[in-house]
Amino acid sequence: MAAAGCGGGSGGGGAGFSLPRETAAQAVYTNAKVLTVDKGNGVAEAFAVKDGRFLKVGSRAEMMQHIGDDTRVIDLGGRTVVPGLADGHLHGAGGGPGIDLSGTRTMAELLDVLRKAVAAAASGQLIQSNSDWHEAQLQEVRMPTLVELDAVAPEHPLVLHRGGLTAVLNSAALAKWKITENTVSPPGGLIQKDDSGKLTGMLINNARSLMVLPTPKKFDSADLEEMQRKLNALGITSVRVPGMFTGTDVPAAYALIRQLQAQGKLNLRFQLLLNSMAPVSTAEQVRSIIAAAKLPPGEGDDWARIWGAKTSVDGGFEGGFMTRPYSEPFGKGGTFYGLPLVTAQAHEEVVREWSRSKYRVAVHVVGDAALDQVLAAWENLDKAAPGAVRGWTIEHAFVVREEQLVRIRALGLNLSVQSHLYVAAPVLASYWGRARAEHVTPVKTFMKNAFQLVGGTDSGNMPVNPFWAMYHFITRDTVNAGVYGSDERVNRVDVLRMFTINYADLNGEAERKGSIEAGKLADFVVLSADYLTVPEAEIENLTAVATYVDGRQVYRAPDLSVAHR
Repeated sequence: MAAAGCGGGSGGGGAGFSLPRETAAQAVYTNAKVLTVDKGNGVAEAFAVKDGRFLKVGSRAEMMQHIGDDTRVIDLGGRTVVPGLADGHLHGAGGGPGIDLSGTRTMAELLDVLRKAVAAAASGQLIQSNSDWHEAQLQEVRMPTLVELDAVAPEHPLVLHRGGLTAVLNSAALAKWKITENTVSPPGGLIQKDDSGKLTGMLINNARSLMVLPTPKKFDSADLEEMQRKLNALGITSVRVPGMFTGTDVPAAYALIRQLQAQGKLNLRFQLLLNSMAPVSTAEQVRSIIAAAKLPPGEGDDWARIWGAKTSVDGGFEGGFMTRPYSEPFGKGGTFYGLPLVTAQAHEEVVREWSRSKYRVAVHVVGDAALDQVLAAWENLDKAAPGAVRGWTIEHAFVVREEQLVRIRALGLNLSVQSHLYVAAPVLASYWGRARAEHVTPVKTFMKNAFQLVGGTDSGNMPVNPFWAMYHFITRDTVNAGVYGSDERVNRVDVLRMFTINYADLNGEAERKGSIEAGKLADFVVLSADYLTVPEAEIENLTAVATYVDGRQVYRAPDLSVAHR
């Protein structure tokens, strides 16, 4: 990528002529394939940027009228440009602090990483993993056993956090918190036991509350800067944070975001949702969250805004609340229906209070029984006040029945979906059966029903790379289990829209961002290859070579030869 004509002689309209300041662009980008993601999915070859917004989009010839004495002209060398990518469901850039297990691919590798951590730890020190790994990434497609964990850490308490809803402990950790075969599972949680009633070390959902973990290092502005650097390097310019954020809560994160903004260091745009670590089941809890946060709905600007609130009604892979039982690793002989976190009555009380306080609601839903519970409550709200829930969002929507689609559409709800199946397919098949797993997150079906559909990664629980997620939605391929649900494949343009303009639309920002059009915020990404024509198998290998937010270059690949002048 080369810069050319970065001076008065290249533009303007002739010697001795200077463009008015309001007409001249600060930068003009040419010789590109610009996927605008406008209503017609148009393709342009050039665009101009001024004061953090797109001034003009079209041909190089059309840009000539905006090239003045001080305009930088950048030749993009035929590269593809897309709007800045947005992650609609992100908790952080990776799995947080702790031993990193995300790169392991066999049980032997995972245990070796743990063994080295134990060797480096002080006697009796608690050792924890990060959370963005999954047993499906391993060749063996299973969790480590209690015996295996005890072998690598016989004296050190060891906790493996898998996603945000499951933990695996060794015997020393179980003893530390006095968890025995006689310990009763808390409501909405499960202490896993094998067929003989022995502990396996796995704690599901609310059972994790039996652990009293040390307070993690406080997330600070340096951590936020590092996080945005990682996301910018992936082409991500906007994120929607559903509740917990890299181990801190939204009010604290909002304060840090404003701190970076005041220092001129903010390179990422945020939509933030209030939440609580514990399941919320009463109106009083909602009022307490609101009072503590002091962040009214809609508070903010184009850099950070309070979208609304997030709540949950069921568990994750092991605890999705279903209408049909499933075979799972909890020794219930195929009679398990999942783990509802709150009652239907409690959920309705909670969302009614959020609505009364003018907050939009997004709800974590994995199973179809959980979705029944949500839809019934939201339909009651809609009957009492028509339109009250329009624009609210279902997060995840793994398993959905046909008749539920009609109810979702009638309420005017949005769907926020992620690519969990890409990593977790074999585990979901073993829990829920192959037929049910084949149709997890049926994006094509959702699109046929004309839902507002936003894509994301659920980073913090899953890998953060947006191109992996896009590849999965396009191909339905998985890391190590082949294609699941080929009839749910989606074309490349529709998937790109899920990560750009649809995100903006869900947040009420479509007039200001999400596509490369004159007047919109100049957030865009230069890609390593042509997104529309690169072989399908190579989509997951796409990278950002340069990322821009507000017209500023916030990331440049190390091997990119020429930066802005």
